Amino acid sequence: MTRRIGSGTLVIATHNAGKLKEIGALLDPYGVKCISAGSLGLPEPKETGTTFVQNALLKARAAAEASGLAALADDSGLSVAALDGRPGVYTADWAERQWFEGDPGRDWYMAMGKVEGMLQAKGPGAPRDAWFSCVLAIAWPDGDTAVYEGRVDGSLTWPPRGTLGFGYDPVFVPSGREVTFAELDPEEKHRISHRADAFAKLVAEQFG
Repeated sequence: MTRRIGSGTLVIATHNAGKLKEIGALLDPYGVKCISAGSLGLPEPKETGTTFVQNALLKARAAAEASGLAALADDSGLSVAALDGRPGVYTADWAERQWFEGDPGRDWYMAMGKVEGMLQAKGPGAPRDAWFSCVLAIAWPDGDTAVYEGRVDGSLTWPPRGTLGFGYDPVFVPSGREVTFAELDPEEKHRISHRADAFAKLVAEQFG
């Protein structure tokens, strides 16, 4: 039987207040109090893994060991079939500006353009199948871990459409829909997303 979080405090391995709020709201009904690694002053470990699972576990273990509490981390990204699964774990890296491209930070339009340019270079018949993945990893201070994987399939479109999403959402059309994630009502997106899939599996095993 998989070890359970139970009620109490859970460290969310993030320095992002928005992510803490989103995850906290999902776990609040189960009596879990969420605090961020950032609020505890914990450093962000380098994501040196080559898979979503490896990176999620790396972040969760670092937060659990440093805090002495159970910790939850996620790693997610876009994979494109015709690009051999890229950008994958490097999804955010593709949006990072280089020193010669202006102010530091992430430029998601640039990242979407990079994906599109690589697809177009393969010719007009290149398949546009893609999927978003999300891995949620829980780690306990004594080394125990649990992993939950979610996925949503779809296809890529161009040019980008919609203003409701973030990242690659404006070019991703989920299967069975005609609109992009960035055109979809946020509540509907959250219901069908890769993160929702992973959380449903976590909740079923941890609180079911």
